Amino acid sequence: MITIENLTKFYGSNRAVNNISFTINDNEILGFLGPNGAGKSTTMNMIAGYLPMSSGSVTICGTDITKDPVKAKQNIGYLPEIPPVYPDMRVKEYLSFCAGLKRIPSDKRKKEIDRVSDLLKITDVRDKLIKNLSKGYKQRVGFAQALLGNPKFLILDEPTVGLDPNQVMEVRSIIKDLKRDHSVIFSSHILSEVQAVCDRVVIINKGDIKAMDTIENLEKSYTGNIIQHIKIKGAKGPAASIIEMTEGVKEITAIDAEGNDFYAFTIAVDGDPDAVRNSIMSELLKNNIQIVEIFTEKPDLEAVFSQLINAKKKDSDLADLLDELGPAPDEDEDNDNDKEADE
Repeated sequence: MITIENLTKFYGSNRAVNNISFTINDNEILGFLGPNGAGKSTTMNMIAGYLPMSSGSVTICGTDITKDPVKAKQNIGYLPEIPPVYPDMRVKEYLSFCAGLKRIPSDKRKKEIDRVSDLLKITDVRDKLIKNLSKGYKQRVGFAQALLGNPKFLILDEPTVGLDPNQVMEVRSIIKDLKRDHSVIFSSHILSEVQAVCDRVVIINKGDIKAMDTIENLEKSYTGNIIQHIKIKGAKGPAASIIEMTEGVKEITAIDAEGNDFYAFTIAVDGDPDAVRNSIMSELLKNNIQIVEIFTEKPDLEAVFSQLINAKKKDSDLADLLDELGPAPDEDEDNDNDKEADE
């Protein structure tokens, strides 16, 4: 387990990360989300021990990274946003160099380099100079160095940047497979990617954590009403009455008829969507109304992210405006000024 407690980072007077705390559990993929400048890369650099923290602590497998950095870092594989590759080295030379830095015994290095090369599908370019590789292959080589030594925890900052769609799918599959033996903190601007691979997410903005939960719980909490769609055959009026009277239905909208005697409804659900759906189906069937289709519209992580970030931006903009206007005048002082004016 990685435990982050009260982590803070100042650059001069600018506070980039503000007293944040969270954990990364064993065999978990944690998504780390936020807009540009939110403090994601700064946080990940501090967790990896690459950047000193202003205050707080990072504990990895019971070891404080500031007190025993060598022991703590033995459990970390780190891929920063810009892969730390040396362009004038050949791929195999670079991986051998990194294996030495990680203190992998010399008699085991070749086997370990072969393992990560096969996993990232870079075996065919191991004799090439890194500067001659495509951006996607450079990203893979950086990912391979993070996996050398089979560390317990992987910190991946935008690991699919520069990859084509097929490569992205391959890397997603690799990350999912890594969960069996590793824990992963995974940052990406592609929310569908996070939704596909992560167990939990932390959303950060301007150095503060705005939300932290499973994707399912966040979607339920922040996207408002859940929407259900239903299509029936015939009996539009009775069907609408039954749906409207069902407990948990907040709003119902009828859609134009589709073909002969087919009708569709959109339903805003305020409650357990499964219970509402089952109640509607049961009542419609009791009244011999044929159900052609019924489904729940899945909430979207992108909507959660937008709602959180934009809401906080509005609050921040209002605070900035109030700061510009200055403090409100004291009411008693105003009254005294009015009295002086009257005299």
